[in-house]
Amino acid sequence: MKEYVIIGNGVAAAGAIEGIRKSDSTGKITVVSEENHPVYCRPLISYYLENKTDTERMNYRGADFYENMGCEVLYGKKAVNIDARAKKVVLDDGAELPYSSICVATGSSPFIPPFEGLEKVRNKFCFMTLDDAFAIEKAVNEDSRVLIVGAGLIGLKCAEGIKGRVKSITVCDIADRVLSSILDADCAFVIQKHMEENGIRFLLGDSVACFEDGSAVMKSGKRVSFDALVLAVGVRANTALVKDIGGEVNRGIVVNERMETSVKDIFAAGDCTEGYDVSSGEKRVLAILPNAYMQGHTAGVNMSGGDEVFDKAIPMNSIGFFGMHAMTAGTYDGEMLEEKTEKSLKRFFTKDGVLKGFIIIGENERAGIYTSLIRERTSLDTVDFDLMRKTATSAAFSPEIRRKKFGGEV
Repeated sequence: MKEYVIIGNGVAAAGAIEGIRKSDSTGKITVVSEENHPVYCRPLISYYLENKTDTERMNYRGADFYENMGCEVLYGKKAVNIDARAKKVVLDDGAELPYSSICVATGSSPFIPPFEGLEKVRNKFCFMTLDDAFAIEKAVNEDSRVLIVGAGLIGLKCAEGIKGRVKSITVCDIADRVLSSILDADCAFVIQKHMEENGIRFLLGDSVACFEDGSAVMKSGKRVSFDALVLAVGVRANTALVKDIGGEVNRGIVVNERMETSVKDIFAAGDCTEGYDVSSGEKRVLAILPNAYMQGHTAGVNMSGGDEVFDKAIPMNSIGFFGMHAMTAGTYDGEMLEEKTEKSLKRFFTKDGVLKGFIIIGENERAGIYTSLIRERTSLDTVDFDLMRKTATSAAFSPEIRRKKFGGEV
């Protein structure tokens, strides 16, 4: 009987479990979970703070998921070493888990800059896990002044999540715009203005020089007083387990299309990996929930003797702030084509006859058609792209392609 070890208990791990069971119904599966929670949807932690969801509805799978899959979950445990020669995983309590194959699904961790005086800040938090949300929920009240360092996705979702719970929120970032890694300047301004209209204050193009006496002293000389601090500067892939045994690692654990690492019988999936981005033609970390599941499923199938590849990965985000929605995908390389109405702003980027990426703010119904064009590298000569830019409709495809993609009568 094969023995599978999955290190991590997020969406990639759930994919790996289901991938294994697709080919092997009897092998032993052991999941090592640092968190004391079943697999849940991390993007929902801001909605938990808004009281728009609860912990039960945040679960990614049903309460009987692990039992039905025949898994043992070791909660509150951490893998500290992989012995690739002896084929065993060593845990922080000294326990050893033998394995036939491993899926490393360790995710990422917050990057904490070495700010002067940070160690003296009592109420400081990150915002990546359900436990982080619990800690912030307990620490703030209607009189709290909150400073969020980082105007990326994590920082802005935290701001939205706690807005109704606190007195004031200030978000600072060294970048000159919000969501600088996924939005251009014009689109970022639309989001920023909307958030300011909902009570969020921004200090952009400025960063913290030091913390002292309950305040952040900015490099500009401004001083921001606060009662609670949220650090949302960025994340780093958790690569140490593979790196320490000589596996190939760049910004993430390097994997191929079968999710194999450079070390025999060790696979990896999710935010800790670096895979091929079909929109840019480069290897990069693609920390996106749908990609994590598909990578995990691919790893699980191949761990258990099946044959599956995942070669359609692209960066993609679907986000919303105070009722304004935005979706981005791919890379912003090539000619930019814009479609603007009272309800939406769409920017498409094309190069070499294919769609490379897009930004959509406002209405984004059926935007999956656009992501499909990117993933499949569909030649724009085969679609009515003038129509497609205005509305995501299957009518923009030829009858032959509509039959193939969507089926039914045309």
